[in-house]
Amino acid sequence: MRKAMRTAAIAARAAIALTILVLAQGARAQSAKGEVTLIAPGGARAAIEQLIPGFEKKTGYQVKATFGSGGGTHKQVVNGEAFDVPVVQPPYQDVIDSGNVVKSSEKALASVAVGVAVKQGAAKPDISSREAVKKMFAAAKTITYPNAAGGAAAGVTVDEMFKKLGMADELQPKIKRAQGGAGAMKMVAQGDAEIGMTFLSEMEEPGIDVVGPLPRSVATPTSLVGFVSAHAKDPAAAKALLDYLTSPEAAAVYKAQHMQPGR
Repeated sequence: MRKAMRTAAIAARAAIALTILVLAQGARAQSAKGEVTLIAPGGARAAIEQLIPGFEKKTGYQVKATFGSGGGTHKQVVNGEAFDVPVVQPPYQDVIDSGNVVKSSEKALASVAVGVAVKQGAAKPDISSREAVKKMFAAAKTITYPNAAGGAAAGVTVDEMFKKLGMADELQPKIKRAQGGAGAMKMVAQGDAEIGMTFLSEMEEPGIDVVGPLPRSVATPTSLVGFVSAHAKDPAAAKALLDYLTSPEAAAVYKAQHMQPGR
């Protein structure tokens, strides 16, 4: 009887050891899957950085992400720099024409609007209509937003809006262009600018109050579209990342970052 019990105990320990070995080998196999590289505009940074750990845990791939201005990252993709998953903003026909992405892999991640922010505690202006927005700009002493000359997509949107409103020339003396969305929000928080604008997903600076998104009638939200690179080291890995960035899990993160999933 005792011999049978000892034999059973030894068998049980062996089974446990084998299970541990199999799990460890599986974990090592996952961690050895390799690296997936991604490039995206700064407006997507907060959301994508939140999503990366979940993807890595789920698949075993490691993600190396590069972020920059919308125009700058767009140019990198067109020039064929080596990234497995490029995320770009429209217009992107030149990206497709470059041959550096797989056209059929195109997937819409999310869209994000340019919003308005003021210093914490300051009165929030009315931005509910085209006329209300014009009154806000006319009354403001100083306005800041990302510098379009540096490739900032939010800055391009704002410059186009000013032209659309017929206010581009009259507002020039009030404008303080910033280095990126974070720079614009910092100026607002410090009281160096009365009205600040950038993508809602970039409005994270302490010391500001977010007024809300600009109406579509004056500023169209910007879309973020992903592709599998034509030069991907591991196309299956690149597709897996792109699929994850357009998954229900991703949609929840985009919403939390004041973005709209899809186009």
